[in-house]
Amino acid sequence: MNRGLALAGCFLLAGSAQAQNWPQFRGAGAAGVAAGKSTPVTWNVEKNENILWKTPIPGLSVASPIVWGDRVFVVTAISSDSKAETFRAGLYGDVEPHADMAPHKWVVYALDKGTGKVIWERVSHQGVPRTKRHTKSSQANSTPVTDGQYVVAFFGSEGLYAYDWNGKLQWKKDLGAMNAGWFYDPDYEWGTASSPIIYKNLVIVQCDIQKDSFLAAFDLKSGQEVWRTMRDEIPSWGTPTIYEGQTRAELITHATKFIRAYDPLTGKELWRLAPNSEVTAPTPFASGGLIYVTNGYRFIQPIYAIKPGGSGDISLKEGATSGDFIAWSTKNGGPYMPTPVVYDGLFYTTNNQGILTVYNATTGERVYRERLGKGGSYSASVVAADGKVYFSNEDGETLVVKAGPKYELLATNPVGEIIMATPAISDGVLYIRGLKSLIAVGGGAPAKASEAPEKPAVAGLSGK
Repeated sequence: MNRGLALAGCFLLAGSAQAQNWPQFRGAGAAGVAAGKSTPVTWNVEKNENILWKTPIPGLSVASPIVWGDRVFVVTAISSDSKAETFRAGLYGDVEPHADMAPHKWVVYALDKGTGKVIWERVSHQGVPRTKRHTKSSQANSTPVTDGQYVVAFFGSEGLYAYDWNGKLQWKKDLGAMNAGWFYDPDYEWGTASSPIIYKNLVIVQCDIQKDSFLAAFDLKSGQEVWRTMRDEIPSWGTPTIYEGQTRAELITHATKFIRAYDPLTGKELWRLAPNSEVTAPTPFASGGLIYVTNGYRFIQPIYAIKPGGSGDISLKEGATSGDFIAWSTKNGGPYMPTPVVYDGLFYTTNNQGILTVYNATTGERVYRERLGKGGSYSASVVAADGKVYFSNEDGETLVVKAGPKYELLATNPVGEIIMATPAISDGVLYIRGLKSLIAVGGGAPAKASEAPEKPAVAGLSGK
């Protein structure tokens, strides 16, 4: 039996190695880049142009898809009161939370990468939400993570869950109620959004909340807590990122009081950096030997290009834009929601209003600034592949811009529903998570209508 399982695991990993994996939020290292495959320029869901498949996903979720081997994984939260599953997109500053506190179920799906058919679905939790959500959010905001053997989903107040490849629950952890919202008034609950990551044998989660914020690591196989580091932080929503250098690994976290790095194996703080914005949402990422952290809320909207290897407080002196451990920085221009991307030496960032600014990723010199199409509202993060940079907006469009030092809009592609989640890219296919569907976009011939599942993956509150 054990030998058979071991052989099966070897075959699984061998098959996965041949595929282009996108294992976590924004792919490997949160870099947002897929290399080596041709990706589509144009598509249209309504006309079925370059749409390989479209699978309805019930409930409400702004979490992104992930891909490993021949599977795509997504999560959702389904309210028992379907009329309350409302969502308000667009540009506004309301802080009042959504009132839907009906019983929900939190679900993980594994779908076939080629057809969009559901392989398995698992209900992680059922009950009344322990906290409210923002009107521009959901009860399932965190993107799952996988290493090809385990699939881990984080539902904030509803817990952390680890499944094996076939959907068998391996362990779960209740991390307590997580009130993440407006720090001026804890009654305004907005929900958590930071996604789990996997490093070696550890699942790491960043839980910045109104009180008793912490960073914690759990054994991937058993769920046993390995370390926990308390954080003097107010709520934040970015995902932690691992930077692996030649001499050490650094676990980078983004938050209001400090951007910090930790030893991912022990949770010991390595360095910290300030100042930062009051509300932090973008995710740190690394490219070309630098670590990039950005934010666009008040009172400053910084972009930091950080050199790894720091120790202690690496904050810049007043008036400085670079230093021993800061390659370059700006006090303005950082995005509030979308995480930027570095591609072929250029740093692409867009603000919530669709203003694209491109910098030299090494020096910080501005290359150009343009409005993306007609503008709009942007929350999804930027991704890039095959000489193209992809920007998805809340109007349900993905704009394709040619990578390079001059602005060239190649296409504006509608999908017919709100896009909040960041697309995944694997083997030349974009997996776009709309508010109600998962859509596979490829450059080949459109799929036949019969190939796309017509019914939602699951309905109601009962589940497996």
